Amino acid sequence: MAVVGLKTHIWANNTRSAILMAGFPILLLGILYAAQVVLMGYGVIPGTKTVEGDFLYAVQMLPATAPFAFLGAGGWFVVAYFANQTIIDLATGARVVERNTHPDLYNLLENLAISRGMTTPTLRLIDRPELNAFATGLHSGQFSITVTRGLVEALDRDELEAVLAHELTHIINRDVRTMVIASVFVGIISVVAELIFRSMRFMAFGGSNRRGGNNGAMVLVLVGFAIAAIGWVLALVIRMAISRKREFLADAGSVELTKNPDAMISALQKVSGRSDLNAPDEVAGLFLDHHESGFMGLFATHPPIEKRIQALVAYAGGVDRMAERQRLQAEAATSVPTTD
Repeated sequence: MAVVGLKTHIWANNTRSAILMAGFPILLLGILYAAQVVLMGYGVIPGTKTVEGDFLYAVQMLPATAPFAFLGAGGWFVVAYFANQTIIDLATGARVVERNTHPDLYNLLENLAISRGMTTPTLRLIDRPELNAFATGLHSGQFSITVTRGLVEALDRDELEAVLAHELTHIINRDVRTMVIASVFVGIISVVAELIFRSMRFMAFGGSNRRGGNNGAMVLVLVGFAIAAIGWVLALVIRMAISRKREFLADAGSVELTKNPDAMISALQKVSGRSDLNAPDEVAGLFLDHHESGFMGLFATHPPIEKRIQALVAYAGGVDRMAERQRLQAEAATSVPTTD
């Protein structure tokens, strides 16, 4: 893929990501509105005695309550900003490795970083047999690339270089920063939505409706629940859309760095079916491969590896040697020997 084309895609994806990220405050307001409606349904917040009046009153409350919601979200964002790598390390078991313990791996990453005139990211290792890798960090000096022991053992030098280049591309394109921020905001929305869902279950299974169990109160609670559910789903869709778009771009970036599309293709083929590293969903969205597809693929964090390989063959000049071998074997099996 040509450099100009690649940079155009980077610009388009970054613009799209910025627009998507701008939607998170709107989603947070929607979740807050839902919470207020539910609390009115329970009688925790005084209402207007009518369903229509309560819906309007919840809107009127937003200017007073929204600053507290954004203040809480901002506080959590500050914590995540400074401690995101520690949180990820605790969730995955990653540890920092130095040149003296893994010189070949470290040198591969350092050479790739030097070729782009950037500081070498910190190298981390997860002592697990699964094949996976991911990049993390929010700014220069904080970036890190993590690989699993299984990946290092299963891939040859060229394939490992291709994977490191893929993750380095995520850093170069600032995908990592976008994904980390998106995960933080999705986490905030998910927590608030979960509180609403739990309160709904409490009411359904033994809880009391402090407004006397009338139909209007139930309408408020059901509508609030529906709004919270929609906001939660939209937040997930936004995060997954950001992630899916960027994997193709990172694969192309790997080819640009290594000039070896075949190595990226063979690396993906080895990773396929062996990448199930246990980690929270917010972290799994950063992985080289994560095949959890969800409902009809709506919540898939990554495109299928088969499609990524097809893109590398079609646009990067790669050769799918596994498919080629299978084709030749099939032709040999179906060929009929001729007799003189």
